[in-house]
Amino acid sequence: MELQFTALDWAIFATYAAIVAGSGYYFSRVKANDSRDYFLAKNAMPMWMVAISTLATVQSAATFLGGPDLGYRGDLTYLFTNLGAVIAAVIVARTLIPRFYASRVTTVYELLQTRFGQSAKHAAGTIYLLGRVFASGARLYMAGIAVSMILFNDIAAGHVITATLLLAIVGLFQTLIGGVRSVIQSDVLQCAVYVTAAIAVVSVLLWQIPVDMGDIVTALAAPGEGQPSKLTLIDTSWNLADPFNIWATLTGFVLLNIAAFGLDQDVTQRLLTCKTPRDGARAVLFSVILVVPVMAIFMGIGLLLYIFYQKTELMGGMAISQPGGGDVTVFMHYVLHEMPAGLRGLVTIGVIAAALSTLNSSLNSMASVLTEDLYRNWLERRQISKPSSHFVRAGRCGMAVIALCLSAMAILCFYWQQISDLPLITFALSVMVFAYSGLLGVFFTVLFTSRGSSTSVIMALVTGFVVTLLQQPWMISALTGNESPVEIAFPWQLCAGTLVSFAVCNLGKPAQSHLETELKGIET
Repeated sequence: MELQFTALDWAIFATYAAIVAGSGYYFSRVKANDSRDYFLAKNAMPMWMVAISTLATVQSAATFLGGPDLGYRGDLTYLFTNLGAVIAAVIVARTLIPRFYASRVTTVYELLQTRFGQSAKHAAGTIYLLGRVFASGARLYMAGIAVSMILFNDIAAGHVITATLLLAIVGLFQTLIGGVRSVIQSDVLQCAVYVTAAIAVVSVLLWQIPVDMGDIVTALAAPGEGQPSKLTLIDTSWNLADPFNIWATLTGFVLLNIAAFGLDQDVTQRLLTCKTPRDGARAVLFSVILVVPVMAIFMGIGLLLYIFYQKTELMGGMAISQPGGGDVTVFMHYVLHEMPAGLRGLVTIGVIAAALSTLNSSLNSMASVLTEDLYRNWLERRQISKPSSHFVRAGRCGMAVIALCLSAMAILCFYWQQISDLPLITFALSVMVFAYSGLLGVFFTVLFTSRGSSTSVIMALVTGFVVTLLQQPWMISALTGNESPVEIAFPWQLCAGTLVSFAVCNLGKPAQSHLETELKGIET
């Protein structure tokens, strides 16, 4: 494959690099004086900005590359799973956000301390960090392979590592000084970049395909004899291996999004920077509404690429370079080989913008848990007193360590995804289940029962991780010797892990419950 970047593409790329550097400096001019300012921006961020930042956080290079890949390979059933996100957002807005604000927490896991003690908070924070290393490392890997193709014209291991480290350094620079305030502000910029790039791709594809929209829709509705419509939105079939049918949407995807919006510090931290609980609730609802059209654009790219590459009779005999095994996705092949000069550079920075928006969020949120839930308590147990500014410096040091951990996980994912052979966006979602299963079981115990203890919380968190691990096809093969085990899609893995974790957490009986005190605090 020959690199097809022109001087114009590189000029656009360089302009974006300058904007990233300039915006990173500009957004970081306001220095944080204490950890609450650094990690929560003193609850002063406007709702609309938080909503866009939340959108940028839940999306990533996995969306930019994986969305078109899903549209090209399959149909629109993944788009329908956003119904699960809407249901989850309503639940989070009504139940969790008010409790977090009432308790004035810096991280969501501080809520467990009131009920079960510090050990439960530490265990939840640790599991979150482990799970977020998995999930954010996977997203960094996806951006790294795209950048490797652009810079080095291949996805050799050494080049992917170099590209990954480059992205990690840029992301660290953007968020290191100003904290979550600069992260949210830069997220708005990055979101505008990658959505603009996606709209530009749709426009170019519609211009390149020499038939009208009616013919395109007809071809997608009836792609060929015996082939299902690529415009199918709702899949009512029952299949444990299918992650995008309606049953998975109404169960596993609801749980996945409750965890993402309400229990994952990566996203919830943004919602806690609003001025009031009402603004935080509105921000999560608006972010979910924004996801639907944005995701539709990316999946629409995949559908148009299907016409471009698979429906030669509609392309008027154009000479088109077909995707090969060496391409990361059909979308990257199109960008490098068929997209007009100039727009390649725009799409490239779109991929990087999507990656940086998620990476910046992960660095700051993980540093908040590391600093506030783990490091601060370590000092308190030893009766060591530090000024407020010390914890800001500690948070920055934590970010550097986390950037290295995410880079290492991204490199591991280079090999993991090849073994799993999952589509990019499915792979990105599935790795989140490892942490979410245990967290959901524990928080459901807090919300709906008076059971649980610090010991059962720790056991439940570990159980959720182990149950998810045992459901991986390669693990089933290793344990049973069956080379073709039953495949269980990640929504069902999450359901099973959450149920078992919830049961384990309820085995404990607290010596003294503070649930009534918490509820009184919310009511007042």
